[in-house]
Amino acid sequence: MLKTKRTAPVGEEVYAPGEKAALRIHRILILLIVMMVFFPPFNLGRISSQISGNLTVLTSAASFGTTTTKLGTYMKEGSARFALRESDMRLSQTGCVLVLAGAALAAAGACLSAGNRKMRRIGALLPMAGGAAILGGTLVNRNAFQNMDAFIRSLDYAEDHLKDVALSWPAFADAAWKAGAVLMLVSAGAAALYAWRGKASGKAEMPEKYKLFFMFLPVLALSFVFAYLPIYGWRYAFYNAKAGDELTRELYVGFDNFVNLVNNSGIRMDILKVLRNTLIMSGLGIATSWLPIAFAVLLAEIRSSRFQRGVQTLTTIPNFLSWVLVYAVALSLFATDGLVNNLLNLIAGGSVSKVNYLNNADHTWLKMLLWGTWKGLGWSAIIYVAGIAGIDQQLYEAARVDGANRFHCIWHITVPGLLPTYMVMLLMSVAGILSNGMEQYLVFSNAYNGDVIQVLDLYVYNLGIGNSQLSVSTVIGILKSLVGVILLFGANGISRALRGESII
Repeated sequence: MLKTKRTAPVGEEVYAPGEKAALRIHRILILLIVMMVFFPPFNLGRISSQISGNLTVLTSAASFGTTTTKLGTYMKEGSARFALRESDMRLSQTGCVLVLAGAALAAAGACLSAGNRKMRRIGALLPMAGGAAILGGTLVNRNAFQNMDAFIRSLDYAEDHLKDVALSWPAFADAAWKAGAVLMLVSAGAAALYAWRGKASGKAEMPEKYKLFFMFLPVLALSFVFAYLPIYGWRYAFYNAKAGDELTRELYVGFDNFVNLVNNSGIRMDILKVLRNTLIMSGLGIATSWLPIAFAVLLAEIRSSRFQRGVQTLTTIPNFLSWVLVYAVALSLFATDGLVNNLLNLIAGGSVSKVNYLNNADHTWLKMLLWGTWKGLGWSAIIYVAGIAGIDQQLYEAARVDGANRFHCIWHITVPGLLPTYMVMLLMSVAGILSNGMEQYLVFSNAYNGDVIQVLDLYVYNLGIGNSQLSVSTVIGILKSLVGVILLFGANGISRALRGESII
């Protein structure tokens, strides 16, 4: 009996015993180190109590101005409060940049460790360089702190400024980064020993499944930074604090903000009014959610491909215009001296009184719906245009043979083919019924239509940023997110029960 030699798939190799476990530990360590970049307690650049406790290593490395907002007056030479040299603060920022670069190198090495042996060798070297960069960043930052402390103590007015500048070495962050770097160096060394054991033939490559995953990785990273990382800010709901305040034990109030939200009749009435606006505008959006399907079908029925592409391009462009520009267009059309008023007066010979159509509350919900439809119709139809292109053309040919006309083909083939996609989009709309966005309503709001245009997202923005009630606005945001999750699972359950299909 002939025996065939087992070969690994392209880009893969058989791992040595224990190698997969070592790589798994190595990747977990790197993941934890990368996450430390985004959390304030690990900010190595917070060398003064004057620096906001909400800044991260990423912020300290990227923005010198944000880090030194409260220390700017102490860095002006010749001023009475001069106590810090800008060069020392720049040195501290350099240390944070080195730490950030080390975390990035480690992340790149973790990605390369999914490849074949030759690629794993490269992947083991990058975390070593990253660990060295992190350790160097901690030393640079420590040197900057010592320089600042020595400079202040050399001044005649040292005692007052030591208290004002409030230098404090971030010992916890320093220890965490050093420990993480040392552990990463050890795990990278173990990975390197495995990778250099045996012969590595061929070129450095990676299995296809990992290539696809790493292509999608930036999307996951952005989702983490902008969708999941802000959940860390929910802690403001349990403190009586303003934006930028350090959350201390003295500011902790527990669930008092949640209780006050229910007991405060003024806020309660405002929320009910805002919910009315939100639900009506979202309901109008759901009621007209069939319009992109209708538009996609009309586009598909255009025989001239050149005209079809032109229409699709012209209707998609408004999606890329900011709401500020859209409001500028609306102002030029519907203001007192806008095009509409001037045209009506021209037709009527100047006998029509000019009306500012934007500065009134009449038909506000309808106007917002129309502006939103104009801006997003072409963009929303793209997914349905792609869905129509994916329908088997043999179905249309068979229908025409049986005598079906164009309308019959649309109703019995195109619409049923798009229905699953539409149901998914409808479920997402139901789940996000409390999330209308903020930009559109912010730019169109004024003193006349404020009661009918303010939706929940805009209310949270006005309450937290405009009125500095950050804790209360955070509570409302938490409740909105929880309701959205409940609606998503509820709508998904209804879909599974009625149609036997689920998106979760």
